[in-house]
Amino acid sequence: MELSFKHQLGLVCVIMLFPALCFCQEYTKSRATFYGTSDGYGTPTGACGFGEYGRAMNWYDGRVAGVSDLWRNGAGCGTCYQVRCLVPELCDTNGAYLVATDQGYGDRTDFVMSPRAFLKLGRDEYSSEELKKYGTVDIEYKRVPCTYTGNVLFHIKETSTNPGYFALVILNVNGIHDVTAVELYQMGQWKSLNRNYGAVFDFPNPPSGEIRLRFRVSGMSDWVDPMIVIPSNWQPGNTYATKVQLK
Repeated sequence: MELSFKHQLGLVCVIMLFPALCFCQEYTKSRATFYGTSDGYGTPTGACGFGEYGRAMNWYDGRVAGVSDLWRNGAGCGTCYQVRCLVPELCDTNGAYLVATDQGYGDRTDFVMSPRAFLKLGRDEYSSEELKKYGTVDIEYKRVPCTYTGNVLFHIKETSTNPGYFALVILNVNGIHDVTAVELYQMGQWKSLNRNYGAVFDFPNPPSGEIRLRFRVSGMSDWVDPMIVIPSNWQPGNTYATKVQLK
């Protein structure tokens, strides 16, 4: 049965729109290795500046990794990936879902994984232990939407001082989004925070009262309004839950 031009045009539009709806990214071939920690979780230090959050990253339960080119000068911090190894007799078909929390380099690798993440590559406990003997394995990976639980968080870095210096990390950014800019409202206008390093944005002379912030993410044309203000008595290390949950 032949389709009319009208139906053919509609079918083409659906086909063109479908990849945008499902984010059907192709897998990229690479290599992965792992680093050691005493408990298998991630490390609280690293080039993203996540601190203790970088050890577990919400429900990912320590399945984290340092990445090389995917770090993208810090824009790749907090992004999520599906990583599958390519040793058929040992590798799980789903592999590991993990978060980029650091910058890391191995032997021609894109991922230097925490022990908990690397062990997820194997189809069972025996297979995972056998994969560890390889040290570095061939993989394929693709970026996937993050699925953190809870709303977006503003974590004030421990290096901040009130008053005088303000630095923060934005956490729990779900979906396929990069935090591209952060602004602070001061004296009737929005002023840009500087990306100090990794996911850390700072402002050298914050206002003495409440702090109002907004941020921008890739894939959205408008600024994201967190619908909260940080109180004037904020302290380094405080974390504030916004009323925003991205998808």
